[in-house]
Amino acid sequence: MTPTLHNAVLGTISTAKGDKTAPPRVLVVVAHPDDVDFGTAGTMAALISAGSHVSYCLVTNGDAGDDDLTRTSDELATLRQSEQMAAGLAVGVEDLHWLNHPDGRVENNLSLRRDISRVIRLVRPDVVVTQPTSANWDRIYGAHPDHLATAWATMAAVYPDSRNPRSHPELLAEGHEPHTVSEVWMMWMAASEGTMMHVDITATFEKKVAALRCHSSQTDRIEDLEELLREWAAGVAASARMEPGLLAEGFRVINTE
Repeated sequence: MTPTLHNAVLGTISTAKGDKTAPPRVLVVVAHPDDVDFGTAGTMAALISAGSHVSYCLVTNGDAGDDDLTRTSDELATLRQSEQMAAGLAVGVEDLHWLNHPDGRVENNLSLRRDISRVIRLVRPDVVVTQPTSANWDRIYGAHPDHLATAWATMAAVYPDSRNPRSHPELLAEGHEPHTVSEVWMMWMAASEGTMMHVDITATFEKKVAALRCHSSQTDRIEDLEELLREWAAGVAASARMEPGLLAEGFRVINTE
């Protein structure tokens, strides 16, 4: 079933290049619980305030994302899923889709492409947000192989898989009609790479912090979490020559029609 839109009239979000009309439907596809919140929670909160319906697709349940071996993998998965659900609520997202591919062993293969395509055809988003297809070696955590595999599989799911009725014919048999996504927004890209959009998250920054605090199994170990997030967001804003004091998240915008 396609989600019902919250508002009939869509507002705008503020970017470094001016206001942008919020897309009606947005789907975020990431590898792990907490990836979406580090990369784009401020923007998702802004979009929701402007009337967008936002859904999350989590490729894994995060059951390998902890070095505390006193917990079983099943216990960790349950914890991390509950953390992500709480984090979603912190920014206004209730529609979550879990693919349950193996954490730490995500592969860009036909199985993952099919599973992401299924969610795209179900949600029918105008915009898909995902992780970058290239590694940023200045931040090693962003270069996790699961992130890269998820990004490439998502791009293949957007084009050509989700729009091609001959791709993954079992999806048609399940009743999932083809769907064309208009844009992909890749998070965490360097300012020099491609067509960039920098979204002002100053007004929604506290929601981003609140969402990340929900991931206590991951963020409790980070000293001065809010200060770190503020530093990152201020750096993104500065790279776009936004006014001092503003905070931003950056994306590479890819036209996929």
